[in-house]
Formats: sequence, C-alpha cells, structure tokens
Amino acid sequence: MDLQDQLKNLFPEHTPEDAPEAESSNVWLQDDPIICKYEKRKGKPITILEGYTGATEDFKILAKELKTTLSVGGSFKDDKIIIQGDFRTQIMEILKEKGFAVKRVGG
Repeated sequence: MDLQDQLKNLFPEHTPEDAPEAESSNVWLQDDPIICKYEKRKGKPITILEGYTGATEDFKILAKELKTTLSVGGSFKDDKIIIQGDFRTQIMEILKEKGFAVKRVGG
C-alpha cells in the first residue's frame, strides 16, 4: 500500500491542494537579455552569466538551479554566475525554457 493510499484511508474527506510552484517560477523576468559568455581562467574553461537586473536572491536561486541541473560546480560573485566548464548551449536552453532572453557572447 502506497503512502498516498494510506493517507486517503486516514483522511477520506481531505482534498489535496495543488503542489506549490517551484521557486524558479517566481524569478523576476527582465527585458534586457542575460549575457552568457565563455572564458578561460588558469587554463580551465568557465561560463559566466551576467546582466540580471532583478533581486540578488532570485539570481542566487537561479545559480543553484543551474548548478544542480548541470551537475557542476560554480559560484555567485559580484552579480555574476560562474559555472565551471563550457555549458553555454545547455544554459541558454534552460534559461529560454524559463522565459529569459539570453545573448551569447564570445565564440
């Protein structure tokens, strides 16, 4: 017996509420595109996202989502998201699905 079935047996008159929306859907969308560029630092490739004009906390949430989705390391510094590796195409696809305008810079 599944946990959902057990709960239905315990509380038959309860109607479950819709699941709350993900935090990423609350991220403020902007008119200007986010700039996605590629650099090498100390010989290692990195992808930098900058140009977000919303709240810093929203940008931090977006950074965490990108890092977990791509299973890579990275950081958030000086209003920039720094992702380890060259993931420009994947990041641009993820951001476009979320509704952001993205501009590719450098190569």
